[in-house]
Amino acid sequence: MIALVDCNNFYVSCQRVFEPRLNGQPVVVLSNNDGCLIARSDEAKALGFKMGEPYHLARPALQQHGVRVFSSNYALYGDMSRRVLRVLGDWVPEVDVYSIDEAFLNLDGTQFLRRGQSLSQYGSDIRAAVLQHVGIPTCVGVAPTKTLAKLANRLTNRRTGHNVVTLETDAQRQAALAATPIEQVWGIGRRYGKKLLEMGLVTAADLTAMPEGWVRRHLGGVVGVRLWQELHGQPCLDFDPAALEDEERPARRHSVAHTRSFGRPQRDPAVLGEAVASFVARAAEKLRRHGLSAQVLTVLLGTDRQAPQPHTFTAVATLPAATHDTGELTRAALERLRRLLRPGTAYHRAGVMLSGLEPMGQTQLGLFTQTPEQLQRSQQLMTRLDALNQRFGQSTVRYAAAGLQEQKWEGRHNFRSPAYTTDWQNLWQVCA
Repeated sequence: MIALVDCNNFYVSCQRVFEPRLNGQPVVVLSNNDGCLIARSDEAKALGFKMGEPYHLARPALQQHGVRVFSSNYALYGDMSRRVLRVLGDWVPEVDVYSIDEAFLNLDGTQFLRRGQSLSQYGSDIRAAVLQHVGIPTCVGVAPTKTLAKLANRLTNRRTGHNVVTLETDAQRQAALAATPIEQVWGIGRRYGKKLLEMGLVTAADLTAMPEGWVRRHLGGVVGVRLWQELHGQPCLDFDPAALEDEERPARRHSVAHTRSFGRPQRDPAVLGEAVASFVARAAEKLRRHGLSAQVLTVLLGTDRQAPQPHTFTAVATLPAATHDTGELTRAALERLRRLLRPGTAYHRAGVMLSGLEPMGQTQLGLFTQTPEQLQRSQQLMTRLDALNQRFGQSTVRYAAAGLQEQKWEGRHNFRSPAYTTDWQNLWQVCA
């Protein structure tokens, strides 16, 4: 059996852990640059606020209803996610991390089998442990497959306290399928959901009633058949617990990106260069943390998304050999940036993406690339750089290309809460 543990309104819940007076109050969290709503408490949802709604449009209604607004605080959210995973790892032998607020648990061989404990009670115990040790409320769906576990989790109801749903029997599975709209099945998507509705398939039960051959023809071939089999209780999706070995390393990573919107439009090439160099440094740190090197670098610049004709400009650099060296990546990024810049154009966002990823230390060397001795010195430099920044704070030591003064391109975060768990200066102080 597989359980899906989903943290309730995760970003909002993280804020509430450190401000308990927010419990029961409407709360929203904004995206980078305070652009739009990306998390809402149940109370804010009940007031009609929508996911992705632009903040500048929602602001009057937010103020009218006394909704508490927070800027994104990813340092806090990432650390709270890691704490949740540690608790889950104490309860099951294998945890497959799906996202920052969701994880699949392999319940086979867990203690409840030996004690004769019910699946529902075990799920409730896991919820209680996460709430006690981290303070984050969760919902749990338990079923024979990942797709059914996801479906079971959707059927939980926080308002009624029905926080654990198990699909152990065929009757429970059939009832759950009949209660799930076809477009809400994990893996269907908007396009296939619309197509299936037009064909008269309204619920997940309607899909499982179709023959396998029909599913193969109309639902993407082998992929659709796997989904159909999962809904029938036959596991087809891999369970990958490797993600928990390094809590910051996803199981499979194909690219590393760092993009940001600016607090105000930028036209100055020097300021844009500092922004891109800073983004490269952050992306390169992430590469090294994941033990990877990149051979392809993409730089992007974007104009105002609200303009009648917004544009995104990109330039791609294929490096002679895969690297994780911040200096090499910065030089390549700035050279591509110069090609992209248009005089007088106001840019509202920028970013870099690193792809063509290879395991660190297994890079294919070329005739004109660095020698092994140069590569070793580069590795030592990057190791020292990361160690200093980890000890004294992010970007304490950086390349001059990233700027030495105030970052004029920094996005807005007017409502950001302290990094309670990752910054010594923001730790709670208890006065007795």
